[in-house]
Amino acid sequence: MRIDDVRHAADRIAGRVVRTPVLRLPELDARLGATLHLKAELHQLTGAFKIRGALNKLLSLAPEARSRGVVAASSGNHGQAVALLAQMLTVPAVLVLPQDAPAMKLEAVARRGARIVTYDPVRDDRDAITARIAAEAGLAVLPSSDDPVVAAGHGTVALELLAETGRLDRLVVPVGGGGLAAGCATVAKALYPGIEVVGVEPADGDDTARSLRAGHRVHVPAPTTLADGLRHQSPGRFTFEVNRKLVDRIETVSDDEIAAAMGALWTHGRLMAEPTGAVALAGVLARRPDARGLRVGVVVSGGNVDSEVFRRIVAPHVGEQEAWAVPGALR
Repeated sequence: MRIDDVRHAADRIAGRVVRTPVLRLPELDARLGATLHLKAELHQLTGAFKIRGALNKLLSLAPEARSRGVVAASSGNHGQAVALLAQMLTVPAVLVLPQDAPAMKLEAVARRGARIVTYDPVRDDRDAITARIAAEAGLAVLPSSDDPVVAAGHGTVALELLAETGRLDRLVVPVGGGGLAAGCATVAKALYPGIEVVGVEPADGDDTARSLRAGHRVHVPAPTTLADGLRHQSPGRFTFEVNRKLVDRIETVSDDEIAAAMGALWTHGRLMAEPTGAVALAGVLARRPDARGLRVGVVVSGGNVDSEVFRRIVAPHVGEQEAWAVPGALR
């Protein structure tokens, strides 16, 4: 994958996705002694960056393949993106979702008319289920990350960010399947070879960190982290090869550190990030002296979280009064 692939993706999806804002939070900067540029993908269509890669892949399919329909496995956000695109482009869609996915994500997929097949994330192999459905129904598989076309679409996040900020000292991204990190690292290293690219994973879900230490892809037990979008058990084949060449290091964060980052985004910017969306900032906050004096890009990857769930998570970090200010929280 090259930066030109990401530029082609940007042209292909232009006008169909949101060019999300890059936000500055001066109080947070002062707290860190750094200059943060937050790429707010929680303001993207369907509330997360996933629509970028899904749309790039869907539009790259031959018309006859697209008309037959697609099947996709997802923890929720990719599923929402595929369901919306299928509705917009009149494409039949089947979504393979974990039975413990957040209710709001399941409801969003169902509302857009996609057929849902659920699986047990502990016992079932979702990729095998997806492959079986694709073979039986003649559907194209729409991967969430482990695909060069999907990863190129995700890389448009960094392309937009760096077009607005110019040179940064560091780019911090969450790592799940690795497509966002691979796409963003491809762009960042091509434009600014000296930039440091840091991936952040939950400590309970550190498959990429372990794989990089081992020098090959490893499998971890089913994670239970708050960051439901990062409960991967092994990095993707394609994305792992890109990330081990271009990502400088992987940091891991606890659920409490993720919750603290959600609280910081709410307190300083009234940004209601989902746990997965706050993971990159959690990595910065957990090692705050390491960012002092630097210009840092941080991808806030999504905001699909129920308001009452959000309130319960952030309350210990912002105080009850601030937590009750969350729109829609039960009182």
